[in-house]
This record gives sequence, structure tokens and C-alpha cells, in this order.
Amino acid sequence: MDRAVTGIVLSGGQGRRVGGADKGLLAWHGRTRIEAVLEVFAPQVDDLVISANRNLARYKRLSPKVVCDDLADYQGPLAGIAAALKVTDTELAVVAPCDCPDPSPDLVERLLGVLLNQAYDLVYAHDGNRGQYLFCALRTSCLESLEDYLRDGGRSVKGWHLHLNCGVADFSDCPEHFANHNRRQPSSRVSDTNPEA
Repeated sequence: MDRAVTGIVLSGGQGRRVGGADKGLLAWHGRTRIEAVLEVFAPQVDDLVISANRNLARYKRLSPKVVCDDLADYQGPLAGIAAALKVTDTELAVVAPCDCPDPSPDLVERLLGVLLNQAYDLVYAHDGNRGQYLFCALRTSCLESLEDYLRDGGRSVKGWHLHLNCGVADFSDCPEHFANHNRRQPSSRVSDTNPEA
């Protein structure tokens, strides 16, 4: 199998917990959250796809591959993953969400290590306390299963995993890398009020 891997960063959604803002473009320690994620994540992969539903011009400055999901009304992260998989050229992909802006520097290596050694379809991270289902490595052949699940009305990430030969990668030694920041920073200066600027 080709060991090249595509990184998929999820930056879509309605941002309801952050006042409707585009989460990927919110400030995080002097830059945007998507920039913080890419600084760590991009060097770990061979190709990169950003899945977003707004502000596409700004995201295209960060990656030439930016996709929108083709399901109406923000159908959730699985729709974003499906859209990204459709333009993925490698047999392997690793997914990371932008609302956890401090991913592990060995995220891809550890997820793929379990996936390839155990011949799973998909492997997700576990932080020692709970499953982090959106941090996952998968075979891009899972797209067919995902499209079927979405077509049948499924939206739960964990629910889709139940349809696959699924494994778990232990990240209990570094749970801080999965901290979810679904609020604006008080000092935030980054805004999407001028979305295509």
C-alpha cells in the first residue's frame, strides 16, 4: 500500500458556540486557529485538504485544496470529511478539527501506526478519558460507507464508526492536545466580518 497520507482539517460548521463566527478564523495566540493547527499538522502529511463552508478565499491562501460539503444546512463534520475524501488522491487520510488548535506533533504517526499494524478501516484517538472521534486515520476507501451512512440520515461520528472495522490509538499521555476551545479568546482580534479579505 502507498503510505502517502492526506491531512484533512475540518473548519466548517455554524460556530454556534462562538456566536456564529467561523471557528477556524478566530484568534489563537496571535494567529488564527487554522494556522495554529496547520503549523503542527501540515508537516506530518504529504497533501492537505481544508474542509470549510465559508470564507473560502482566506482558506485558499493556506492550501490550494479547499472543499465545501455538498449537503445543505451544515450537516455536520461527517459531510465535511466526505467532501474532502472525494478530492483525496492517497489511500490514507488523517483528520483533525480546527477547534482543537494544539494537535499532537506525532498525531499522524501514532494513528497510522495502529491503523496499518492492525489492518483497521479507521482508528480514532483516545485521550485517556474519552474518545476523540474526529481525530482519526482512515483508509480513503471508507468514503463509500460514509456516503451510504449520510444518505441514510446518519450524522453521528461515533455512529458511523460502528459501521467500520475500527481501532483506537492511545493518547492518554498527552490529553492536553485534544483540548477543545469552542469559545472566543477575550483578546481576539481576528474576525470574519470581512470574510473574503
